[in-house]
Amino acid sequence: MRILPAFLKRAIRTGRLRLYGPGGYEASFGDGNGPEVTARITDPALDWKIPLNPELATAEGYMDGTLIVEDGPEGGNAADLLDLAISNRQHLHGTPIQRLLFALRKASRSAAQYNPRSRSQRNVAHHYDLGNAFYRLWLDGDMQYSCGYFPRGDETIDEAQTAKKRHIAAKLALRSGQRVLDIGCGWGGLALYLAATADVEVHGITLSDEQLAIARARAEAAGLADRVRFERVDYRDVRDAYDRIVSVGMLEHVGARYLPQYFSRVRDCLAPDGVALIHTISSMDPPGSTSPFMRKYIFPGGYTPRLSEIARTIERVDLWGLDIEVWRVHYAHTLRAWRQRFEARRPEVEAMYDARFARMWEFYLAACEAGFIHGPSNVLQLQIGRSRDAVPLSRDYIAEASAALAAREREALPRLEAATAHAFGEAPAEEPVEAQAARGQVAAK
Repeated sequence: MRILPAFLKRAIRTGRLRLYGPGGYEASFGDGNGPEVTARITDPALDWKIPLNPELATAEGYMDGTLIVEDGPEGGNAADLLDLAISNRQHLHGTPIQRLLFALRKASRSAAQYNPRSRSQRNVAHHYDLGNAFYRLWLDGDMQYSCGYFPRGDETIDEAQTAKKRHIAAKLALRSGQRVLDIGCGWGGLALYLAATADVEVHGITLSDEQLAIARARAEAAGLADRVRFERVDYRDVRDAYDRIVSVGMLEHVGARYLPQYFSRVRDCLAPDGVALIHTISSMDPPGSTSPFMRKYIFPGGYTPRLSEIARTIERVDLWGLDIEVWRVHYAHTLRAWRQRFEARRPEVEAMYDARFARMWEFYLAACEAGFIHGPSNVLQLQIGRSRDAVPLSRDYIAEASAALAAREREALPRLEAATAHAFGEAPAEEPVEAQAARGQVAAK
């Protein structure tokens, strides 16, 4: 008796999955009211592996090329299969084996999210030190590896990432000369944007050697090295005081048990009238665990904290919640753009690594996209401070600050784009405005 068909009959209720299995058997699941997908399995072991651990075994089958998606709304790819699977998540997660797996993962999540300094460094390197050239293939021009902001819904990925940076800068209520800490600064794009458009000093910290090298090269090429400093530092080791703190896409790497330590460090480094903005992936589900595929292959030690866990921690460390904004499908738009750009450069990805690696990343991007469309995933922006009066009483200041920042971008962005191209060896650096002024080419500002 085959195990997989019995499992899929219970798990796939809407849409249609046509399955061709080893030995020539065929089966169909679902009611046909939704996406229709055709898949083929060539490894007999997947008959029991998928029911036993659906998320991990499906991903590994796709990576190994023993689970092939032959047809679907997009012509047959991981996105077709995952769109169908996650749209049926309520049935899939209701199976006895899935309920048992969830209970076991939750019970062991403390060990899975064990992130002391030494392990945090290894976990970061696993994902972010794959090579700057790899990420350069498919991210936007500013190398923003986090959710873009799509207020209209039809922005390009570059427009959405600029809108994200502008929105964050506006919510920080920046003033000229302030000191800003960027926790998890990535390739430095946000830090450089803040310095160039708001005339602030920024200290960016990361645990990725690959990202650090590019961030420093960009700051130097943009003529901002005197105002933007990048270092390889664990957030737990920062001791200076800052007027503003920003952290985008880093809280997901902290782990639930380390949330008090993280927010205590934010509090201790924040000036009495300071403002912090924390941008993180979250979920509408109750506290749980990370999927086995993500934990094993993509983000070891990672976890998307729930609003309930964050709010409870903020209360305990004596911080004020000043504003909470929930971004729902913005990341779905972002991930779709990344996946399309990734597919366009797929031959180059396979040349860098191999076909299995490319299928793994295709599966990862498609799974995240489907999670934001059909699943519980969302993004939170939390504005917090040590004082209840750290920002204006009305949110009107955000729109006013955004308009001012947009005006300054016209001068700042071309300079930053040229610096990025230089850092990646794509173009010579433009001479900093200050140097041109010293030689009399332009009027000093």
